[in-house]
Amino acid sequence: MTTTIAPSPDSVRLWIGGEPVPGALEPIPVYNPSTDEVITHVANADVQQGLRAVDAAANALSSWKATPPRERAEVLRRCFEEMTRRADEIAELIATENGKTLADARSETTYAAEFFRWYSEEAVRAIGQLSVSPSGSNRILAHYAPIGVAVLVTPWNFPAAMATRKIAPALAAGCTVVLKPATETPLTAYLIAECCRDAGVPEGVVNVLTTKQSGPVVSAMLHDDRVRALSFTGSTEVGRTLLHEAADTVLKTSMELGGNAPFLVFDDADLDSAVDGLMIAKMRNGGQACTAANRIYAHRSIADELGRRLAERMGALATGPGADPSSGCGPLINQAAVDKVNELVTEAVGDGARVLLGAVAPAGKGCFYPPTVLADVPSRSRIVREEIFGPVASIIAFDTETEAIDAANDTVLGLSAYIYTEDLRRGLAIAEKLESGMIAINQGLLSDPAAPFGGVKQSGLGREGSHDGMLEFMETKYIATKW
Repeated sequence: MTTTIAPSPDSVRLWIGGEPVPGALEPIPVYNPSTDEVITHVANADVQQGLRAVDAAANALSSWKATPPRERAEVLRRCFEEMTRRADEIAELIATENGKTLADARSETTYAAEFFRWYSEEAVRAIGQLSVSPSGSNRILAHYAPIGVAVLVTPWNFPAAMATRKIAPALAAGCTVVLKPATETPLTAYLIAECCRDAGVPEGVVNVLTTKQSGPVVSAMLHDDRVRALSFTGSTEVGRTLLHEAADTVLKTSMELGGNAPFLVFDDADLDSAVDGLMIAKMRNGGQACTAANRIYAHRSIADELGRRLAERMGALATGPGADPSSGCGPLINQAAVDKVNELVTEAVGDGARVLLGAVAPAGKGCFYPPTVLADVPSRSRIVREEIFGPVASIIAFDTETEAIDAANDTVLGLSAYIYTEDLRRGLAIAEKLESGMIAINQGLLSDPAAPFGGVKQSGLGREGSHDGMLEFMETKYIATKW
């Protein structure tokens, strides 16, 4: 059965220069992971269409960057209002093509729209500096200028938020963009392009294309001299490849890559609060988030009780289709994701982990994996070393604070971390020792458009959100003068 739920016929086409364009290659099927059914097909761009999108962005650049910041700000504000007006439509589309629960999809939609509002306020605040050189020979005038055409590559797990988190700051800075969303969840990106158009974003400022030839198409765009920035969210492995590509033309790069977040629960923690936090940090989007709590380190004195309470809470979640309002845990994005999670869990149990909940993939339609809790997970297990990207909580007991910190830092990744303790001084001291770009103390959610989002080590380069996110799409221009 094929069901078309696209918001308009234009949604299945490429969006180049303000117009819907048919793809040059065989259309790409978009599946509903809750049912394995094809929702619709979207256009499939070739290399020439990728370069055509760069043409459109380059042609629109001079006019857009010359647009006064206040006018750009008003356009972004209208984008926020348009997304807010169509919030239910966007959320339902996310729940269908991504599979996340409606509650998660609505939260994402609100979060995604907020980037347009935040950067409508930041667009007028690219404030430079004026100073006198130490020798007194001249004035040093430094100001920020838009870097130019930016290529944006986004993943499937947050199809709205990952798009707006890049589009909004780029437009605020005065840049034009080509967005390449994941083919698993392209409909949301095209709907956001519609919102931008209806909000008054000029033709060519925002271009969107989907392709099954991601490598060649993105490579061709990155090797076009008119492209000056790359913003990518995805796996560390793909990020490394893109960094090599970007080096050929010395592009400015912003990389938000993989995570392996530790969740530290100390002996003085409020366990009810810790479980509440885990239900957010672990189960948001069914664990398919780069910030998801991956390794739960609990003090040995409370590890068993934490596991019991967490299994009780996770076990109460109804697993079902994302678009069903009664579902508390939706499907994974595809069968390959289910197979990987099942493999990690099976290996962990073979290594000696105890199953407190779940751990058995169900038969039937849909890409489902049940909420799962494992206790006594050996630190050598692959499930501890790799991103799980699924609804699996792995609990590891520790005895000392130093042991917990060392274990948390024992990874090449460093995106996010979570700390639960009733002693704020202790929490802040531990936070300073954790090798993570973002740390939450006594809360399970840390993403905020006003906060700098990004990691350290191999979790990425640069920051998204906050004022820093706009500066990623700008470069400092220094002018020497005297009067």
